Amino acid sequence: MYSTVPKYLNISRYLLFAMYLQKQLSKKIGDKEYAKYVIVVPPKLIDKLKWKGGEELEAEVKGDKLVIERD
Repeated sequence: MYSTVPKYLNISRYLLFAMYLQKQLSKKIGDKEYAKYVIVVPPKLIDKLKWKGGEELEAEVKGDKLVIERD
C-alpha cells in the first residue's frame, strides 16, 4: 500500500524527511517471539550529518522525542 505523504517536505530552509519504524522478528525460542525495531534514515540525512556506516550512536529519550547522536 502506498502512502500519499511525500517522501520529504521542504519547509523554509528545513528539509523534513518521512521515516518509518519497522518491527522485525529478531529470534524465536519455542513459542516465544522476540522483536527488534529499526528506523530507516534516508541517505541524504546521513550525508548531511557526515555519519558513516558502523559508527557507534547514542540514543536518549527527551520528553516524547528520541534523540540520536554520534558518540
